Amino acid sequence: MVPFLKMHGLGNDFVVFDARKQAVALSAGAVRAIADRHRGIGCDQLIVIERGTDGFDARMRSINADGGEVESCGNAARCVARLLMEELGKAQIALDTEGGPLACVDAGSGRVTVDMGRPSFAWQKIPLAREMDTRSFALEVGDARYTVSAASVGNPHCVLFVEDASSAPVEILGPRIETHPMFPKRTNVEFVQLRDREHLRLRVWERGAGLTQACGTGACAAAAIAHRLGRVERRVEVELDGGSLDIILRDGDEHILMTGPAAFSFRGEIDLEASP
Repeated sequence: MVPFLKMHGLGNDFVVFDARKQAVALSAGAVRAIADRHRGIGCDQLIVIERGTDGFDARMRSINADGGEVESCGNAARCVARLLMEELGKAQIALDTEGGPLACVDAGSGRVTVDMGRPSFAWQKIPLAREMDTRSFALEVGDARYTVSAASVGNPHCVLFVEDASSAPVEILGPRIETHPMFPKRTNVEFVQLRDREHLRLRVWERGAGLTQACGTGACAAAAIAHRLGRVERRVEVELDGGSLDIILRDGDEHILMTGPAAFSFRGEIDLEASP
């Protein structure tokens, strides 16, 4: 039996395995079985904590519910950082991820601030299938054409500005944009409503997970793109279905600072050999 923790950041939930002392073997089939909300534990992502090297406290691997490993996850980073802060008695944690290093700081009251680094707007870095002005470009989906923006926050994001995020066709349009040929590695899709220059309303179709309660990197991407277009200030509150994140676009180096809660749900054990 392998121990696990169930955690969430604003409802974006994770099954967390600690592989620093005990190896954890997860096939794509096992991931899908564990993530299944009816027959498994249920989660948006599986997170594997591995030993850190080169000064990092740990390495964090993020695997979506469909079994595909992705570069990074902002909400999961807060959860892993909180675990390590409590375990190590530290107020600052350095995480290594496939999407780049993440510096995490205790923000008090169960909240964690993560330095997500600088966003990339270069079409090759997102990546897009061909050169585009990532500030704004037309994306044809079936018989319709949408004006979108794109960025990478360690992983790819496509942003659509909408009049009302609550009524946006997230579950219809989201999966079609996720797998659009313009995004060779697929993409997360953010439906963004501008409430004022300091507030955004956001709903997210997450690559490999579907409609999610919250997406940390999605909130960062939405704020960074909105600021790039001159629509918001450098400090923005982003309201998601599961709650709000505070995003600061730091002047000088353009790093994105994301602050939000990290919550523990329960712990348990699972027989991984019984999974597909």
